[in-house]
Amino acid sequence: MHTNTSDPWGDHFSDAERALLAPFVTDIDAPVFGLRNMPEVVRGALFSRYSRSDKSLRRILLDEFIQAPESGFQAIVATSADDAASQVVAVRQAEAFYERVLIGYGDDSVAELGGAHIACESVSNIAAKALEESRIGLSPLEKSTRYVAFNRKVGGRYRYLREATIMASSHAAAFELAMDNLFDTYAALIEPVLAAVRAHSPRENGVSERAYASATRAKALDLLRGLLPMATLTNVGLFGNGRAFEYLLTRLYASPLVELTGLAGAMQRALDDQIPSFVKRAKSQRGRDHQQYLRATQQAVRALVEEMVTGHGAESESSVQLIAFDPDAEQRVVAAILYPHLDVALAEARTLAEEMPANERAALIRTYTGERGSRFHRPGRAFEEARYTFDVLADIGAYRDLQRHRMLTQERQRFGIRHGYVVPPEIDEFGLGAPFRAALERAGEVAAAIAAELPEQSQYAVPLAYRVRWRITMNLREVYHLCELRSTPQGHPGYRRVAQEMYRQVAAVHPILAEGMRFVDMADYPLERLEAERRLDEKMRMRDGS
Repeated sequence: MHTNTSDPWGDHFSDAERALLAPFVTDIDAPVFGLRNMPEVVRGALFSRYSRSDKSLRRILLDEFIQAPESGFQAIVATSADDAASQVVAVRQAEAFYERVLIGYGDDSVAELGGAHIACESVSNIAAKALEESRIGLSPLEKSTRYVAFNRKVGGRYRYLREATIMASSHAAAFELAMDNLFDTYAALIEPVLAAVRAHSPRENGVSERAYASATRAKALDLLRGLLPMATLTNVGLFGNGRAFEYLLTRLYASPLVELTGLAGAMQRALDDQIPSFVKRAKSQRGRDHQQYLRATQQAVRALVEEMVTGHGAESESSVQLIAFDPDAEQRVVAAILYPHLDVALAEARTLAEEMPANERAALIRTYTGERGSRFHRPGRAFEEARYTFDVLADIGAYRDLQRHRMLTQERQRFGIRHGYVVPPEIDEFGLGAPFRAALERAGEVAAAIAAELPEQSQYAVPLAYRVRWRITMNLREVYHLCELRSTPQGHPGYRRVAQEMYRQVAAVHPILAEGMRFVDMADYPLERLEAERRLDEKMRMRDGS
């Protein structure tokens, strides 16, 4: 008999019990351990019981799951290849038991106890952006336009979504011709652009051929990605918890776009095979009511805006505008710095901060920021007290990258052609601007024609080179993270310029608060990826021991 005398739960497992537990926990005795070899629904139900029991997790697992016949546990956790198919059947048969466990825990946080991996393949960039809009609970990874060329045909056709509503309209032929022309131009320019990049940035001594080839190819594809339309098919991998997936499904079901509602149904089926108990509400009456609420609200607001706003103001050419910030940001941050080190109410900490001389506030902020050795050394949460709102006008390619940031609020306007497009200066320098512009303008004309009849669907025809306007509200801590990360040399020039301008404008209004942003790179680089590829070479040499 094994015993753990230091166990605060007083658990004493017999040898037989230990044998039963061993396949499912990483350690039978330690107070910190992991779960393994069981489906997500079992883990979720187990943790749900854990929160309302005075038993240890291992004791609950043993008594209420492994040794409870009605749980179907033994059939569910079958691990041999012969049992794999029957395991799926067993999970479905046992769902009723696990739902009885979960149903007593009405808190939505229960749905965060189960997670799943989902691959969404051959979805448009419109769909990819919809999948990546969630702030928390989901981790997306999208096919890169920098490392993958999008010139491949399948069955003699370029890989872009022939959106059902457009293809059923009078715009179908013009849409296909414009999209084919974009891809033809993209494919035709890859080799000339790559050759020009190499001619303008020859390989230096000490740079490996692998690093140089990778950096120059990335540069060429970066320069050409503006030709890709939002209809371009891509792949998105997602990992997330049930609660986040449920809300994502609800939003997708509520979309006016056929692709997104179809994607919701496909994702629902995939998730029903993995974490059905955690996403079932997306297709329940409650879910349908939520979808109707989202649809009705969006439609009503759009109709009211169109009624109330009859004209548009002058167009701004500024790419980044700091629209709003906290005038008392220093005092707010200093009060938050003081607060955990005092035994006073927050209001008194604010008064102390307001009465503190400016030089003392600056000294405290500098001490709090500390000697940052890298951009990964992020200041503490006191910096979350200062907030900034930006209006950004940039090419859709830059938006695609910056949209992935989570700890902020972002909301965009519709993808369209009103704000014009961006041609990388190198394209003109290489003498390739004419075909580049011709393809963009032809697509823009088609997008505009579709927008007059099908405004939502017209977004598929818009190339990434066209500009989009969106708003970003974030706190100072996130400003540090975004500006330092997105200005690194290997970043795309489009979003590097946005990050650099954000830094300039924050530093202009709050120089003391921005002083600690020491890792914003304000330089320009001919081959953005080269230094990163050099570092990769060094890592490979160290790995190989050479």
